[in-house]
Amino acid sequence: MAGETTGRAAVVPFRQFVLKVHSRCNLACTYCYIYAGPDRSWRTRPPAAPAATVRQTARRIAEHARTHRLRAVRIDLHGGEPLLTGPGPLLAQAAAIRAALPAGCAADFGVQTNGTLLTPEILDTLGAAGFRLGLSLDGGTPALNHRRLDHAGRPSWPAVSRAARLLRDRPGVFAGILCTIDVTADPAEVYGSLRALDPPMLDFLLPHANWSSPPPAAAGRTPYGDWLCAVFDLWWDGGPGPRVRVFTEILGLLLGRPGSSEAVGLSPVVAVIVDTDGAIEQVDSLKSAYEGAAATGLDVFHHTFDQALAHPGMAARRTGRDGLGDRCRTCALVEVCGGGNYAHRYRADGSGFTNPSVYCADLERLIRHIAARLKTAITPNWRHPHMT
Repeated sequence: MAGETTGRAAVVPFRQFVLKVHSRCNLACTYCYIYAGPDRSWRTRPPAAPAATVRQTARRIAEHARTHRLRAVRIDLHGGEPLLTGPGPLLAQAAAIRAALPAGCAADFGVQTNGTLLTPEILDTLGAAGFRLGLSLDGGTPALNHRRLDHAGRPSWPAVSRAARLLRDRPGVFAGILCTIDVTADPAEVYGSLRALDPPMLDFLLPHANWSSPPPAAAGRTPYGDWLCAVFDLWWDGGPGPRVRVFTEILGLLLGRPGSSEAVGLSPVVAVIVDTDGAIEQVDSLKSAYEGAAATGLDVFHHTFDQALAHPGMAARRTGRDGLGDRCRTCALVEVCGGGNYAHRYRADGSGFTNPSVYCADLERLIRHIAARLKTAITPNWRHPHMT
């Protein structure tokens, strides 16, 4: 049973399966770590996942759910751009997984899209099949999305703005917005413009970087922390609005709740990737470190997900505090920070991922700021709207 111990460490099974349904993208975002980063493995993979790979992946997920008696799994259909397949293969993949899962195990399906190919018909079809759609966006104006271009250099905003309007009108299908931080953009403008799109959730992502490939230079000692603090104050003081994942995760951790994010906290990794050729991989963010960083050498045709759990790379990210370097283990903020995103710790000097995050100072700035705001606000019987 999941979480049982039998004279050894508790087994924490995978509960989130990120399935690559298309390995290409119709955009060429200037900051993309997949297509403009050091890992070029996407070039050798089939553009779309073949039907046989879909069926075998469904069997492996069902096998894992049965072994660990899981009551629910999360399935994210990803890319590249998953809508390049059209809705048919997405529906087929969901049907194969639902048919294979054991009785008593439910599946929640999501699609993460750049929105450029979303139409009312596709939205209706996927919504009727129980999918929720997340939108990748840098802000709610054309200027804020200047980095999100197609391969001919044309802006994606006209198509994406239509997608945002479609999703806003379908709140039951709209999962939220992922926004990679551009520290040169005004945080108030970014947050305000995204909030105006009425997403149920916002997730602000630090650009994938590491000690050997640092983030874009910016003014100040903690430019990303300062940026996020500015957004936090707008969110905290602005009344009911979207859930901002990085903020609610940090607040929960400060209050002693377990985390569920790879960005902060010490919770074990529960996500695994299956690429279009059936390769089982670690999270995509590792591809920002070096060629092959996310590879395991395993695939769904010859290996189980339990074998993937035992892979050294996967195991390293389930050891909590023990998996961190000395500086992080002795830090007063370790239970909240957790060393930051695993990929952001890499240094190509032989130390690998045993370093603090390249955003260490920024994370400390944000966590201490949120802790101070929380301490000031808490009174007996206190309940903030964002914490309900």
